[in-house]
Amino acid sequence: MAGVFVDSGVFVALANEDDRDHAAARELADRIRRGELGKPCTSDFVFDEVVTASLIRTKSPDKAIRAGALILGSEERSFRPLVELVEVGGTAFSRAWEAFRSKKHPRLSFTDHTILAQMNEVGLEYLASFDSGFDGLVKRVS
Repeated sequence: MAGVFVDSGVFVALANEDDRDHAAARELADRIRRGELGKPCTSDFVFDEVVTASLIRTKSPDKAIRAGALILGSEERSFRPLVELVEVGGTAFSRAWEAFRSKKHPRLSFTDHTILAQMNEVGLEYLASFDSGFDGLVKRVS
């Protein structure tokens, strides 16, 4: 299935103009909106990372809310979500936990392992991410 899973760093950079990856995130978001990478999605685990990282990095609840709104959309700001939000289900969770416990990719977080499990489960082709830890595991676009 042609599609792209969007990692947390893209949303964090997109919501924060001061982020070093902001310009790259804007270009990537434009490609996603044009449908160049297929159907875009992210997970509830990534949503948690996005809002938490945005708050910690910027110390601004407004920027954290803006980052979350990129995923959920915002009626008050009149924009649609950039991606479809999918929950990490039992199968993906179990596969991610087994992979994490195997220590085959020790630099990847548990959430990163859920991303790989979901991409495999759904058959997504691309990962939009600034995290080079995924290189060689999936087709990463940044």
